[in-house]
Amino acid sequence: MMFSNKVTSIGQSPIREFAPIQEKRTKEGVHVYQLNIGQPDIVTPKEFFSAVKNFDENILSYTNSRGIPELLEAFEEYYSQIGTNIHKEDMIVTNGGSEAILFSFLTLCNEGDEIIVLEPYYTNYNIFATQAGINMVSITTKPEDNFRLPCKEEIKKHISDKTKAFCITNPSNPTGRVYTREEIRLLCDIAKENNMFIIVDEVYREFVYDGNFISFSTIKDMEERVIIIDSISKRFSACGARIGLLASKNKEFMSHVLKLAQARLCAPYIDQVGAAAVLKNTSKEYINNVIKEYKKRRDTIYSRLKKIKGIQVKKPAGAFYLIAKLPVENAHEFSKWLLEKYTLNNETVMLCPASEFYSTKELGVDEVRIAYVLKSEDLIKAVEILDKGLLEYQKETQNCKDLSTNKNKATVILKKQEQYAI
Repeated sequence: MMFSNKVTSIGQSPIREFAPIQEKRTKEGVHVYQLNIGQPDIVTPKEFFSAVKNFDENILSYTNSRGIPELLEAFEEYYSQIGTNIHKEDMIVTNGGSEAILFSFLTLCNEGDEIIVLEPYYTNYNIFATQAGINMVSITTKPEDNFRLPCKEEIKKHISDKTKAFCITNPSNPTGRVYTREEIRLLCDIAKENNMFIIVDEVYREFVYDGNFISFSTIKDMEERVIIIDSISKRFSACGARIGLLASKNKEFMSHVLKLAQARLCAPYIDQVGAAAVLKNTSKEYINNVIKEYKKRRDTIYSRLKKIKGIQVKKPAGAFYLIAKLPVENAHEFSKWLLEKYTLNNETVMLCPASEFYSTKELGVDEVRIAYVLKSEDLIKAVEILDKGLLEYQKETQNCKDLSTNKNKATVILKKQEQYAI
């Protein structure tokens, strides 16, 4: 059977690749600390479930392709509270933030056009780009520079006549980087000079622990060029609801996006009802407590990772991820070994190899992305398992190298003996 080049060129998700191994280990009675995926363990606000339970319609009908009025109004109120100039006529509700990104790519780009990303970047951008038939062009940011943007001249080297937009996550998944006002201004200036858009995934907007978050939507001279991606998934620990948002002040862009939204009819009605309630009625105390909890988790895991010999890690300022460089040659092989073959007190850890977050093949090979989405007590146990697992893995690896070296020496000696015998 023949399948499309688009689907056959898509690799397996590095975030979910080890899921079958994890399921097998769990069935065997091993407790697995899952640090591989951004699935919060924070309780979803009760307001969401209350609204769904009290849904009182006789028919579960299609809704407006833009979204139900209650949800659009709730988003408008939310944006007014954070000081942006986004109104309901600037919004389209999507099936998660993922659909919003795909719609943006499809609306801006022809086949063969280019989107610039900052590597390491959210790996699913690759899948959306393949679906849209476009090319991802990566600008490398480095751990030793705390993933700061390079200079203007370096960024401009990656722009061609096919470049349509920057696509970034702020705060960043997978690095936890929160971009400064100077970095945001730099990207805005380059976009204006080169007639580009900026697609900004701001789903982690609230989760900033050091410094201040600045939304691209607040940059007045960029309103026509900025496309905001949003979601309730992380903010309200409602990943399964699949309610996202695409917003832009560019009316022509939004009119084209609406065509795509109409083709898939609408986002789920019930989930929109729950999302409207959670946006309108969830207390600020809930969000403040969640931010405090993630900051505690960030500080917990960072302080303990820093104590492990050979691990290099920068303190993330936002989101709930970090990139850690491990003292191994191949983090993918180590992560698989740790999950599949190692336990401490009948427990192990599931990590996400970081190489797939880079386009440049030689980068990220010895790195992992860690999602600190578990409570601090679990993170402490997970880091202990990682520490002792690294020591055991290094011993095994060294023994294998020694065995290989001895075999090679024995082979050389045997060949010499055969030569003398002749």
